[in-house]
Order: sequence, then C-alpha cells, then structure tokens
Amino acid sequence: MNGRISEALVLAGHGSTQNQESSLPTRCHAQEILRRGLFAEVQTAFWLEEPRFKDVLAGIHSPLIYLVPNFICEGFYTREILPREFQLEGAITERDGKRICYCDPVGLHPSMTDLLMERAAEVLLREQVELRATCLFIAGHGTPRNPNSTREVYRQVETLRAMKIFGQVEAAFMEEPPLIKDWPNFTALPNVIMVPFFIADGLHPAEDIPVMLGITDDAKRRPYQNPTEIHGRRLWYTRSIGTEPGMVEVILAQVEKFRKDHGLSLQSSEAGCG
Repeated sequence: MNGRISEALVLAGHGSTQNQESSLPTRCHAQEILRRGLFAEVQTAFWLEEPRFKDVLAGIHSPLIYLVPNFICEGFYTREILPREFQLEGAITERDGKRICYCDPVGLHPSMTDLLMERAAEVLLREQVELRATCLFIAGHGTPRNPNSTREVYRQVETLRAMKIFGQVEAAFMEEPPLIKDWPNFTALPNVIMVPFFIADGLHPAEDIPVMLGITDDAKRRPYQNPTEIHGRRLWYTRSIGTEPGMVEVILAQVEKFRKDHGLSLQSSEAGCG
C-alpha cells in the first residue's frame, strides 16, 4: 500500500473512563500507521474518551476517510453507535465534500487467526511445550443479549481446530457457557494456553479473567505467575490479542479489503466526492 496524500484513516475504539489500558492499543496502532506515512492524516476516536466519535471528523481535511472500528465483533457499537455518531448512511457516506468509508471491524478479518497462532507460539517456543498435549482456549466476553459477541470466537476456534496443530482448541466466555471459570471441565490435557480475544488489556482481561481462571484472587494486588500450576495442569494466560503489533497489518488489511470490495483507487480518492 503506497502513501495516499488525499486519504485519512480514523481508528475508532471503545475507550474507558476507568482503565487507561483500554485505549492504549488503538492509540499505539494509529501512531505506527502514521509513522509509515500511508495516509495524509491518521486519527483515533473513542466512545468514552477524547476525541469523541462525533467530534473527530470536523478536524480532518482529506476528502476520503477510512473509518475502521477497532472492535472484535459486529454488534451494538459497530451497528448502532458508530453509524449514529458518525452520521453514516451505509458503507459509503458522502457529506460536506468528504467521502466516509466504513470498514469492517478488525476482529472479522481472517488474519486474526495468524495473530492468535503467534501469541500462542510465544509460549510454545519459549517453554518447548508439546503441541498435542496442549489445549488452546480463546477467551471472549460473550453476552446472551448479543449472539454476535461469540460468533468470531467460535469461528477462530473452528479454524484453529482444522489446522490440527494443538491437541485441543476450545472457546470460553465471561458471561455465557462455556464459562471461563469452568475451564478445567473442558480439557484433560496437561498444558493450557488461554488467549483473550479482546482489543486491549482493560478491566476484563487484566483483572476479571485471571480471577475467573483461579490463578489469583485479586489481580491488582496479587500478580499471578506464568505458567501457574493449577488443577494438575500448567496454565499460561497471555495478553489480549489486540495488543499484538501485528494488529497494524489487520487494520490496513481491512482498508485494502474495502478498497477492493468497492472499487476504490488512488485516482478516485483524489477526485474527492465531486
């Protein structure tokens, strides 16, 4: 992808009023993309932090803007909140001399599977863990209110199972079965790697899930070890997948997918909306 002087990228994240880690990956990925000089402008926008979704477009001068949701799944925020706050009319919105291109959430891109493998490989290479004696868990939030919240986790699990690299690959969720806290019931293998399918090491991955796993009773006050010997197994708990540096490539891949799907070219973007 070559630098495009008339294009801008807006990376939209959730943010948090309680945990600064929630927005850190979004900001870091945006900084790296800006450093590469691929767009004339690169901005972040958040639901719960500054700059806010509804305010960010006013400060962008490029005639073509790619809006990429830095979210794991399609759901309430990507289908309702972002379209409302950015006043979107569909995949492409033309307004005030600008063309806004609404890309798919990063978590939907197939290359997320590669990142999950890389995250697990960090453990495997360092510890020389036997693959067929290892269960890889993909941990998600899950909620009965939104069936889409588990769909991407299950899709990743099925893809990884088909690779037949690990002895077992399972899904686990915070708020619906199969529950993270019940992980010992789902595998008899001696090695367990739990990878949070989250964008950031915010409140849930950093504090709630370690308690659910049983590797600490207070993640803030009593740090856990990696691996932890528990229930007769060795359990490794990794950082959230969204903190991987490789997420930058996923973000760019979603932009490129949009370009191909909608027949956008450098010439068309330089022409603006006229």
